Amino acid sequence: MVRIRGRIGEWPVDLRVELEAQDWAQLAQQITPNLAVEPAAAPAGVASDALWQATLELLRQAGQIEGPQLLGQLAGLAGGEAAGKRLLVRLRHCDQVRMETGADAPIYHWVGEAGV
Repeated sequence: MVRIRGRIGEWPVDLRVELEAQDWAQLAQQITPNLAVEPAAAPAGVASDALWQATLELLRQAGQIEGPQLLGQLAGLAGGEAAGKRLLVRLRHCDQVRMETGADAPIYHWVGEAGV
């Protein structure tokens, strides 16, 4: 689910967009087509490393993103929600990422190239 809140002129906006897992996967391919990696296409360590690099690139390009939206994109990229959650946990401990508590969900921020 993607939640968009704000204002258009004087009108408040609170929009929720829900997508199925396959829709997130298709969207992720459109955003980063050359970064998507099928886990079975390479040995486990290579696929995991490529998936991690794709995860970092996704956040780097976004700059910042809310947790539920990021989870949806990572689930599509990694091939399932469980794999997406593992990537979120890894991001929480990454020196290149700062996480803050938002009003409704955590917000992940790209902070730089430290520790690459």
